[in-house]
Amino acid sequence: MAKKKSKNKTNSNTIALNKKARHNYTLSDKYEAGMSLQGWELKSIRDGKVNISDCYVHVKDREAYLVGAEIHPLNSASSHVVCDPVRPRKLLLNRRELDQLVSAVERQGYSLIATAMYWKSSWVKLEFYLGKGKQSHDKRADIKDREWKVDQGRIMKKSNQ
Repeated sequence: MAKKKSKNKTNSNTIALNKKARHNYTLSDKYEAGMSLQGWELKSIRDGKVNISDCYVHVKDREAYLVGAEIHPLNSASSHVVCDPVRPRKLLLNRRELDQLVSAVERQGYSLIATAMYWKSSWVKLEFYLGKGKQSHDKRADIKDREWKVDQGRIMKKSNQ
């Protein structure tokens, strides 16, 4: 008799997050792209040796590249290959999406900030946003708003009791 598959998945699909992105940038439009990877990179990604905290997306010659992401090679999997942990990796996007990104970056002064890398079935996907950099006074305003929401919750909790 065949075993039934459990419906509850305990594993998260998230590979890496860029937690500083929302603090340093005002994010607007979300995009999702596949990545062109080599075999040793996939093995390292499965092992969790990825850092996307200081990476961004660069559009050049009507192609998008992930620049600055670090995928550290495994000693056992990449002994016969010369590995570059920070090589630019090509992103797989539609032509229409690329045209939108080019116009936003060149004409409107946006940056493309990578926020997450995750598994979508058996494919590695990158989530990135159009964003503008925050000034220090913008960051302070966000902190004040966040603290005010916490205080509002406390006030509402006390008034309901």
